[in-house]
Amino acid sequence: MPGTELTPEQKRLVLAPVGEPRLAFLQGPAGSGKTTVAVQRMLYLLDVGVRADSILVWVPQRSLGRPYIEALRRPAVPAGARVDVLSVDGLARRMIDLFWPVIAEHAGFDPCGEPRFLTLETTQYYMDEVLEPFVQEGAFGDVTVPRNRLLSQIIDNLNKAALVGFPHTEIGVRLIAAWSGPSSRERVYEAVQRAANAFRDYCLQHNLLDFSLQVETFTRYIWPQLECKAYLLRRYHHLIADNLEEDIPVAHDLLREWLGHMVSALLVYDQDGGFRTYLGADPQGALVLAHLCEQRVTLDASFVSSPTVQALSSGLLRQAPLLRADRDAPHPTLEQLARSLASMEAHFHTQLLRHVVDEVLRLTVDGHVPPGEVAILAPFVDDALRFALMTELQRHGVPVRSHRPSRALREEPAVRCLLSLALLAHPQWEECPPRSDVAQALVQAIDGLDWVRASYLTDIVYTTKERRPYLYPFGQLQPEVQERITFSLGARYSDLLRWLEAYAAGPPLPLDLFFSKLFGEMLVRPGYGFHNDYDAAAATANLVESVRKFRWALDVDNVDELGARYVRMVEGGVVAAQYLHGWRRPERNAVFIGPAYTFLTENRPVDYQFWLNAGSPSWGRRLYQPLTHPFVLTRHWPRERKWSEEDEFLAGQAMLRGLVLGLLRRCRVKVYLGFSELNPRGHEERGPLLEWVQRLLREASRTREVGRV
Repeated sequence: MPGTELTPEQKRLVLAPVGEPRLAFLQGPAGSGKTTVAVQRMLYLLDVGVRADSILVWVPQRSLGRPYIEALRRPAVPAGARVDVLSVDGLARRMIDLFWPVIAEHAGFDPCGEPRFLTLETTQYYMDEVLEPFVQEGAFGDVTVPRNRLLSQIIDNLNKAALVGFPHTEIGVRLIAAWSGPSSRERVYEAVQRAANAFRDYCLQHNLLDFSLQVETFTRYIWPQLECKAYLLRRYHHLIADNLEEDIPVAHDLLREWLGHMVSALLVYDQDGGFRTYLGADPQGALVLAHLCEQRVTLDASFVSSPTVQALSSGLLRQAPLLRADRDAPHPTLEQLARSLASMEAHFHTQLLRHVVDEVLRLTVDGHVPPGEVAILAPFVDDALRFALMTELQRHGVPVRSHRPSRALREEPAVRCLLSLALLAHPQWEECPPRSDVAQALVQAIDGLDWVRASYLTDIVYTTKERRPYLYPFGQLQPEVQERITFSLGARYSDLLRWLEAYAAGPPLPLDLFFSKLFGEMLVRPGYGFHNDYDAAAATANLVESVRKFRWALDVDNVDELGARYVRMVEGGVVAAQYLHGWRRPERNAVFIGPAYTFLTENRPVDYQFWLNAGSPSWGRRLYQPLTHPFVLTRHWPRERKWSEEDEFLAGQAMLRGLVLGLLRRCRVKVYLGFSELNPRGHEERGPLLEWVQRLLREASRTREVGRV
């Protein structure tokens, strides 16, 4: 029976008779058991005979639906029970597929053609084509950002318009109205508007639906249709909506109208959430739904954070200088701080990383803490930081995983390896990878081959002939060269080369099938670099899915040409879409290394957190995005008000408060605060997070050091 191992208050919510109350709003901090209640409520509905296909679980993004999907796989759940777990874009795609003949012409598409749904990567591909004339004419003036960031910011503007619910033709007007700097930027915003218009027109002409057009087509043309609305109202009678604070305004609009037709609904809201505001989340708008509910329940107790970590949280929030709501938080005692906070100081950044590795080894190896209970976090995680930590921990046998959704596809080592091998296997593309890329690919592909020998081998065996890449066989090398590389590594190189040559001699496969074949037949074998490497396997799975969706989205029959186009797109720095493979890995028992916000979006607690580069001003500072604005392009920003330096400061304070609170809500035992006197570039830093901690320590005691490692 669902509802066991719950508190009495949770049981009352789970086991309430269906429809009594009809609409319930459940709120509380992270770790208070809200999702547990919602999952158990879903199972209870199934247990009392509610049809699975009449239940809808609504989440802001696919990864947040994982607890419900996993619960449906339990043995006690009736076989074949299928509860739809959807986000607004998932529902939009289903409904567009279903009602395309009804709405296509009205929405501006070609009704004779089929809809083609774009991923983030294919959206960037088409946007790049549309944007080329604007770049050539210098339309973006003195704004100098990498090409892929230029694409992503214009795409983000279109997404904001669709998610907030204003016409995409108002993007430039809103940005100009809030701009208080030099007037030259206004011309740039006008160019941004023209580029957004051109891309939207191109999509309509070719039946391409990016994320923004999927949402807009559903909310403007499908949901208002009586027959479309009737279909959804007939199908779903019970709603469970989780993480409402992370959802978008048009989703809240949809739910507001939908609730009146539900037999029962449970709405779940995290009081400290709203971490996806840069992606359109509207925690303020979500609270409006609470007024429509007959019952409002607040869960206060934390089943995650210890009392000492909660005391640390209260003490840190007191330090925000302009957030008056936190000034009355209780003072933590010295004993509480000593148990919940440890300071890790170093002069150089490399020394700090050494301390972090030593402490993680002490916890996981000596202290037998499961690696999955450790998270190493920073505001941004570059390749150098990631490589240094992962290499050292893996060298000592500690499993590690990393997830950075916003990095370009080409920056993933496994992906670079696969792309370089693809170029070598397709000489007809006449694309010769740089010598350094070939050497790095061999390091990744051949287990035990270090960078020095790989570079030496590449210098000898790699050449180009008539603009085509070519590798010499190992057996043709001088004996002293073979001995230096070693015959065992040479044999692995030879097997890999024979595989590439055999593939090149036959007809080319679609690129996604090539990657699958290369992975399954060579790279995953013992002696090769992807064997037992879960991160490489996940990167390969994401790459294969990316290529497959790219192939489906482009109307090109020549698979060879399509593969070459894809590789050129990735080499241009396209940012990877989020695929569900990357969010399933938290089940692995491995130390997490990644950006703090990425950890929050995984929404899982750990025992120990390491906050690195605590002196960096990037804690609580939004990314520099000159062509868009996450706060101006919302429903809550007054249309004619200028964005000021004070607004920026207050937004940073609020972001840091939410980040600190969110992290500590997901920490059971202790936080290690790591900072070095000199950052990786050799400069001193004193950002707001470090200032908050130092004020907290001075407030607690001016003479006693707390928790020094």
